Amino acid sequence: MGKYVAAGKTGEFKDGTSKKIAVEGKEIMLARVGNNYYAVSNRCTHMKGDLSAGTLEGTIVTCPRHGSQFDIRDGKNVRWLKGKGLVSAVGKVLKSPQALATYKVKVEGDTISVEV
Repeated sequence: MGKYVAAGKTGEFKDGTSKKIAVEGKEIMLARVGNNYYAVSNRCTHMKGDLSAGTLEGTIVTCPRHGSQFDIRDGKNVRWLKGKGLVSAVGKVLKSPQALATYKVKVEGDTISVEV
């Protein structure tokens, strides 16, 4: 069990938004969906794309580099690479789908903390 570190304020997030934060040397994407906050590794497990620069639709974040998708509630891979054809097929063979690291989040007052 890690320690909780302040990572932001609730007023910084509108529903459906995310941002990249640094907590204890870890690059994390912190997101708000509805009244819930989620924290996952900010780097795609395929080729380290910046997930905070991708799109967030509901709880699914899409990597801006190759379209891999992850559910930020549990880090699970939803789609491994986007597209069809030879390049996509080779990419899928060379590296198998991997989940994102997830971090527990708690909100006390207006402070959002992440367990690291």
